[in-house]
Amino acid sequence: MRISLCQGLLTGAIVLNLLILYYVSRAQQQMMDKRKELGRGTRRAALPGSGLSGGIGAPVGAGGEPGGVGGEARSRGPRVTVLLREFEYFENYVGDVASSFLRQRPELPFLAVADTAPYPPLVLPEGARLLVLTPSPDQPPQAHRPESHVQTEFVLLVPDGVELEQPRAIERLIRELEGEGGGPVRLVAAPVLARSTVQCLHLRVNLREWTATYSTAASGSSGSVCSALQGDAVVLLRSEDLFNLSVPVGRPLFPSLFVQTALRGWKVKLLESPCFAANHRPLFGSAHNQWKADTRLKEATGRLMRSFGLKRLLLADGKEQWYGCSKETPRCFGTVQGDTPDYLYLDRWTPPCCLRALRETAKYVIKVLETSGVRYWLEGGTLLGAVRHQDIIPWDYDVDLGIYLEDVPNCDHLKNLDSGSLVDANGYVWERAVEGDFYRVQYSEANHLHVDLWPFYPRNGVMTKDTWTEHKQDVEFPEHFLQPLVPISFAGVTAYSPNNYRGFLELKFGEGVIENPQYPNPSKKRLDRSKL
Repeated sequence: MRISLCQGLLTGAIVLNLLILYYVSRAQQQMMDKRKELGRGTRRAALPGSGLSGGIGAPVGAGGEPGGVGGEARSRGPRVTVLLREFEYFENYVGDVASSFLRQRPELPFLAVADTAPYPPLVLPEGARLLVLTPSPDQPPQAHRPESHVQTEFVLLVPDGVELEQPRAIERLIRELEGEGGGPVRLVAAPVLARSTVQCLHLRVNLREWTATYSTAASGSSGSVCSALQGDAVVLLRSEDLFNLSVPVGRPLFPSLFVQTALRGWKVKLLESPCFAANHRPLFGSAHNQWKADTRLKEATGRLMRSFGLKRLLLADGKEQWYGCSKETPRCFGTVQGDTPDYLYLDRWTPPCCLRALRETAKYVIKVLETSGVRYWLEGGTLLGAVRHQDIIPWDYDVDLGIYLEDVPNCDHLKNLDSGSLVDANGYVWERAVEGDFYRVQYSEANHLHVDLWPFYPRNGVMTKDTWTEHKQDVEFPEHFLQPLVPISFAGVTAYSPNNYRGFLELKFGEGVIENPQYPNPSKKRLDRSKL
C-alpha cells in the first residue's frame, strides 16, 4: 500500500498534536497539585482576622503542647478555639473575656457568636472575631455557619465574664477528655468560681412524650459524671462532636447542648479543678438589666423547647415548666384525619399539656354530671385507658362518656343546647356537636380539646341511639352492663364504668383488646409494641 505525501503530512500533524496535548495536560496537572499544596499550607498558617465572616484558621504561633507552652504545638498550631455564645447586647464583657484568654494564650482563636449583629457593637481585641448567625443575602452560606469558622480539634465553650488565669488549665481539660478515649464521656467541664454553684444533673429526654426530666447527680467532687450541668462552667468538647449536633450553638447554650448530648447518650465530666475566675460579679450592673436578662432567658428557653418539641420540663427541685398549650391558646394539634392525629406520624404521643387539659375537662364534666344527677359511664377508648393505665391512653386525643338520654333535662348545661353553645362560668364550652347527635364540652373557646357525651336510651334491654358514627365501637350493647355501674379509677378521680368492663370492651373492640394496645386506625399508623 503506497502512502501519498499528503497522507504522510496529515499523519505527522496528528501525532504532533497528540504529543503537544499530552505535555500540556501534564503541565496543568502539576500546576494544580502545587496550588493545592500551597492552599493547604496557607490554610494552616492563616492568622485570625477581624470582621463578620471568614474562617478562623490554625495560626502558627507560640502554641502550647499538652502540659506546657511551646514545643510540638508551635509547629502544628493551636488545638482549641475559644467560643463565647451567651452574652447580652445591652451589657456584656465579651471584650474583656477575649483579652483575658488572648493575653495568656495569644495563639488561640477566639470566636464570639451572636444571632444578629450586636448593638452597641462589640469592641474586640486583635485576634478575636465575631460570627453573626443570621444569614445575609450578600454573603455565601458558610459565612454564617459556625462549623466553617472553627478549624481546631477542640472547642472551649466559655460564659460571659470569665477570665483565664492559668494558661495550662486548657491543657488539663484536653488531657482529661483524651483520657476518656472512646467512652461515653464526650465533654469535660470546670467550674467558674464566685458564680452560682455548678450542679451535676442527670437528664432524661423522652421525645415521644415531649418531656425532659432533670434529677440530681453527685457533684462537688473531682470526676463527677452526669448528663447535664446547671450553673456557670467552662466546657470542652471535640469540634467534630459539637458540629455533629443538629443545633450546635443554640440558646440558651447549656439546655440546648445537653438535651442533644443526652439523646445521644453522651456524658459530661465535671472536674473540681482547674477553676476559672469570674471578675465581673454580679454580671449585670443594675436590677433593671438583670430583669431584662432574666426575661430574655425565659423567652429564649421557650423558643428552644418549642423548636425541640419539648413541652414539659421536670426540674431537679420538683418544679415543672410548661411550653405547650393552655386554656388561652389553641391545642397543640390540628383537625384529626382518619382517627390519626398528626403527632402519631412523628412517632410521638399526645403532648402532656393536652393530656393535662383533657384530664381537667374530664374531671370537671364528671363533677357536673354527678351533681346534676346524670348517669354516665366511661366509653370506648376512655374506658380502655382507665382499665390499662387508670388514666387517658397516652396517644388518645379526646375523652368519651356515655350518658342516659332521659337524664339530659337534669343538667342545666345540656338541656338548652338544641341551638348554639354555652360558655359556663369556668370557661368551658358546652355545645351540641355538629358531627352528630351528641354533646361536646371543650376546654375553652380557644382550646378545643374536648369531652364527648354520647346519649343512649334503653329499648328491649338494649342500649341504643338514633344516629351512629363510623367508629367500630359505636354499637348497641345490652343494658345489663350498666346495671349497676361500678366505680373505677380514672385520671386521678373515681368515675363510673360498666360492671363487666372486659366483656363490654371486647364487645366493642374485639377479644384481647386490653392486652394488645394499638393505635386508633392501624391502617394509617400502627403501634410498634416493641417500643412500649
